Amino acid sequence: MISTADKSDLWVRRFHPAPDAPVRLLCLPHAGGSATYYFPVSRSLSPRVEALAVQYPGRQDRRTEACVESLHDLADLLVDVVRPYTDKPLALFGHSMGASLAFELALRLEERGTPPAALFVSGRRAPSAHRDERVHERDDNGLIAEIKRLNGTESNLLDDEEVLRMVLPSIRSDYKAAETYRYRPGSPLSVPVYASTGDADPKATVDEVSRWADHTTGPFEMNVYPGGHFYLNAHAPAVIGTIADRLAPSATAGS
Repeated sequence: MISTADKSDLWVRRFHPAPDAPVRLLCLPHAGGSATYYFPVSRSLSPRVEALAVQYPGRQDRRTEACVESLHDLADLLVDVVRPYTDKPLALFGHSMGASLAFELALRLEERGTPPAALFVSGRRAPSAHRDERVHERDDNGLIAEIKRLNGTESNLLDDEEVLRMVLPSIRSDYKAAETYRYRPGSPLSVPVYASTGDADPKATVDEVSRWADHTTGPFEMNVYPGGHFYLNAHAPAVIGTIADRLAPSATAGS
C-alpha cells in the first residue's frame, strides 16, 4: 500500500520551500501542462506564499503512469493527497483545465470541512458555461494544430514535432478530461473566487468567465488582461502580484 506521504511526493512538488509562509497556494496545470510550468510562480511568491504544484500522471517523471481522463476522478484522487497541506490556509490556482479541476477540488475540500482560503481561476469559463468541444477526437495533426493555435505549449516543444508527438497521448487525455467535464449542480462554494482571463481568449469569453460569480456565496473579483488563452505568459507578474495581494496583503511577491 502506498502511504499518504508517498502519494504526496508523487503528486505535489515544492520547488521553493517556505516553512514560515502564512499561507500556501496549490497550482493545477492546464491540459498538457506539468508541475514545472509553475516553477517561476513558486520562485516569485516565495517566501511570502509557499507555492505547491501538482504533477498529473502520464507526464515527465510520471510518464509511465496511466493518465486520468475524468476531472471528477482526478479531484477524488487529489483531495486526500492535498488535505495534509491544510494545516495552514491553502488557496488553489488553476489555469484552463486546471481551473475546472481546482473548482472540483475546492468543492471536495469544503465538503470535508477544510475549505480553501481562496480559489483563483484563470483562462477558463465557469463550470455552468458549457461548450460542446471535441478536440480530443481529432487525429494527431488536428490536435497539434489546436495546440499551435492556442500557443499553449513551450515554443521549443512546438518546434520539435517528434517530441511533440511523443507527448500527444497525455495532451489528448487532458483534452478529453476537460472537454467531457460536466458540472454537477449543487451548493456553491463559500470562499472568495478570483477570476482572470485574456480579452481575446477563444476558449473563454469575458462573459463566460464572469459567470464564476454564480459558483460562490463569497466575494468575487475578475481581472481581464490583453491576450488570448495563454495571456498568463505575458502577464504573469500582474497575476502573481494579485495573488500575493489577496493572500498576503502586507507583502508583495519577490523577484
